[in-house]
Amino acid sequence: MTVRLDKWLQIARVFKSRSRATRACQLGRVRVNGNPAKPHRRVALEDRVEVELREWTRILVVRELRDKPLPKAEAARLFEDLSPPRPQLDPLSRLLRRAPAKRERGAGRPTKRERRRIDRWRQD
Repeated sequence: MTVRLDKWLQIARVFKSRSRATRACQLGRVRVNGNPAKPHRRVALEDRVEVELREWTRILVVRELRDKPLPKAEAARLFEDLSPPRPQLDPLSRLLRRAPAKRERGAGRPTKRERRRIDRWRQD
C-alpha cells in the first residue's frame, strides 16, 4: 500500500491541512529519501521524509501508512521522529519577526478589519 505524500503529511499532523502540505511540497520544502518531492509522490514504509519548517528541519521515518484521519494521540505512531530539538528564539528576535503596525502615507483609511487589529495592538 502507498499513500500520497501530501495526504500522509496532513494525517501525520505535520501540517494542519492538506493544502498547506501541498504548498510546502511545491515550494521544495519537503524531501523524500534526499530528493525533492512533489505532493502526488507515493510514500512507502521506511521512507525518510525531511520537512523544512522555518528555522527547523523535521526528519521523519515512515512507520505506518494511513489515508484516513485518526486521533492526534495515534498520529505519532505513523512515523519515527529523528529531528534535532527545535531551536528556541530569543525574545528580541521574536519581536523583530513581527511586522510593524504602521500604514504608509496615502494608503487610505484602514478597513474595518485593519481597524480592529490596530485597536487590539494599542490595547496591549
